[in-house]
Amino acid sequence: AAGLDKNGRCIDGLGAMGFGFIEVGTVTPKGQPGNPKPRMFRLPAKDALINRLGFNNEGLPAFLANVQRARSFRAAGGILGLNIGKNAATPIEDAASDYLAGLDGVYPHADYVTVNISSPNTKNLRALQSDAALDALLGALQQRRQQLAAQHGRQVPLFVKIAPDLDLPQVGVIAATLRHNGIDGVIATNTTIARDAVAGLPHAEEAGGLSGRPVFDASNRVIAQLRDALGAGYPIIGVGGVLSGRDAQAKIAAGATLVQVYTG
Repeated sequence: AAGLDKNGRCIDGLGAMGFGFIEVGTVTPKGQPGNPKPRMFRLPAKDALINRLGFNNEGLPAFLANVQRARSFRAAGGILGLNIGKNAATPIEDAASDYLAGLDGVYPHADYVTVNISSPNTKNLRALQSDAALDALLGALQQRRQQLAAQHGRQVPLFVKIAPDLDLPQVGVIAATLRHNGIDGVIATNTTIARDAVAGLPHAEEAGGLSGRPVFDASNRVIAQLRDALGAGYPIIGVGGVLSGRDAQAKIAAGATLVQVYTG
């Protein structure tokens, strides 16, 4: 997962480093500054980072212009995922409108689309992971995806990015909802709001999502639970606490199909 500079060089640069697929975002329909600074805090003793960026971005039109400037990665066959979210000012009951606008915008340019409903840094966003809310959102996105597929002559896969702070029944509901709505894959996981692994360290109590080494085990637990619930063959992108090749292998062993990095 990556941010995106104004010339698209981030994508092409990461592609030149040998990454097989790159995901950029989260983009929101309208530009927004994100949360007040400071909003990133390193915890080097635990190979960790806390962020509360808050989907800071220049909005969908600027994002798409940047994506289109990133040519060498795509020309070399690189796979590009585009990650969509809702604006902070959009009430949670109207969230679907932002996700639908995002899907409309990124669809022609994406190899897959990620629906980010698990950042802890946009108020109430994680409520979209609950059963009724998730079913309604994914149903609306699937319906729009069918329209866009007919319009563009190609079906772009949809992935949903979920949190590590879920219990087994919640993971089971999410898995069933993904299947019910024909969603192509799941990304496990986003950052955690838990602080047990960094208790007592400087910055440990800062609000935001904790990533790096402390999210590794929680992410693997959710991946394993998803694999049990979804069965063999369902695409799971494993992410969270990957700092080495051995960590990546552990993600695969837990049940991931692919591995992604965002802090390590």
